[in-house]
Amino acid sequence: MEKGKRLYESFKIACSMYSKLPVPQSDWTEENMRYVMCFFPWIGAVIGLFFAGVWNVKEWLASCGIYYHELFYAAILTVLPIFVTGGIHMDGFLDTCDALSSWQEKERRLEILKDSHAGAFAILSCAVYLILTCGAMTSLRTELIPVVGLGFLMSRSLSGLSIVTFPMAKGSGLAAMFADRAKKKIVRNTMAVYLAMLTVLMIVVGKLSGLLAVVAAGGIFFYYYKMSVKNFGGITGDLAGWFLQVCELGILLSAVIGGGIFR
Repeated sequence: MEKGKRLYESFKIACSMYSKLPVPQSDWTEENMRYVMCFFPWIGAVIGLFFAGVWNVKEWLASCGIYYHELFYAAILTVLPIFVTGGIHMDGFLDTCDALSSWQEKERRLEILKDSHAGAFAILSCAVYLILTCGAMTSLRTELIPVVGLGFLMSRSLSGLSIVTFPMAKGSGLAAMFADRAKKKIVRNTMAVYLAMLTVLMIVVGKLSGLLAVVAAGGIFFYYYKMSVKNFGGITGDLAGWFLQVCELGILLSAVIGGGIFR
C-alpha cells in the first residue's frame, strides 16, 4: 500500500509538472519524487490519444460531407502538444536556441538559459519550428498517425533517460533536483523497457517509416548528448526540453518523408 501511494504521488507530480492536466496536489517530498520520471512518458500517451482523436474527428467529419482545409487541422495538431504541456518544453527549446546562438563561453551560455527574456534567435527558432511542424502535419496520412502518436512517448522516454544518465551542467535547477531524488536504476530500467516496446511498436505499425523515425530519434538523442556536454558541460531542464521538441519534430519529419518514399 505504501509503495502504491508513493507511485501515485509520483504520477501526480509528473502530471502537474509536465502538463496542464487537472490532478490533485501532491507534496514534492524526496520519497514522492523517486519515480516521477517513470510517469513522464505517460504525458506523451495523453498527447498521442488527443492527436489520434483530432485525426479521427477529421475523418468522421469528412465521412459526413463536412470538409475543412488540411491547413486548419495541421494548425490544431501543431499547437495541441503545447496546449497539453503548457509550453514547458518549448520554453526550454527557446532558451537553448538563444544560448547556442550566442557563441559565448559555457558559463555565459548557462546564464542565458536562466534569462527569462526571449532573444531574437529564440523567436526565429520558434517560428521556424512551428512552420516546419505545421507543414509536415499537412502531409500526414492515416497510416502515419500511430507512428507520430507513439513518438510523443518515445521523445519523453529518451528525455527521461537522459535526466538519470547524462551528466548535469550544474548542481541546481529542476533537472538536477529530479535526477538527485530519482531512483536512477529503476528509472533507467523503466525507460529501457518503454523504449524497447516503442521501437517494436513504431516499426510494426509504420514499417519502414516507423524504422526511419526510430533511427532519427536515436540520432537526435546522440547529438543531444554530444552538444550538451560540449557547449554546456552537461544537461539542464532547458536542454532536456530542447531535445524533446527537436526529437518530436524529427520523428514527425521522418515519418512524413518515409511515408512518401516507402509508399
